[in-house]
Amino acid sequence: MLRSLLVATLLVPAIWAQKYTGPKPPKPDTLFLLHATNLVPAEIAEAKEEKRKNEVAYVVDGAASQARTPMAEPIFLFESNRIKADQLQLYRLEVKNGKREVVFPPAGKKPKESSRPLHLSVKPLGGGLYRVEANEFLQNGEYAITPEGSNQVFLFQVY
Repeated sequence: MLRSLLVATLLVPAIWAQKYTGPKPPKPDTLFLLHATNLVPAEIAEAKEEKRKNEVAYVVDGAASQARTPMAEPIFLFESNRIKADQLQLYRLEVKNGKREVVFPPAGKKPKESSRPLHLSVKPLGGGLYRVEANEFLQNGEYAITPEGSNQVFLFQVY
């Protein structure tokens, strides 16, 4: 028993110390969908802010993203340079009139289900490289990952 505990104690740090050897993003501050050993760049856009009656909507042109994944819990690779990986947020987008949007209620009102950020897991891989993944099953549809406080969006579709 003592012997197996000693072996386990020696192996655990060795497992943690393993270096990431998979594909690396070709440019920083861009999310790339990880499909086996292939990297697919997320669509990058600037969401336009639209003030509506008692809401604020962030809208992106186009009904569907060209960055597509069949994975319900997609995995991204991200090399951080200017954007902090721990400030990324994931939102489901609604498609209306050929545009993708997320709508937020005014301060103090209960947010709609679609305007709440979904759970993301961010794991450092070393050297400014991060593994970013949805930490819950995503239904088929359009999604955006955005740095908190920014209108820059990384768009993708789950099909």
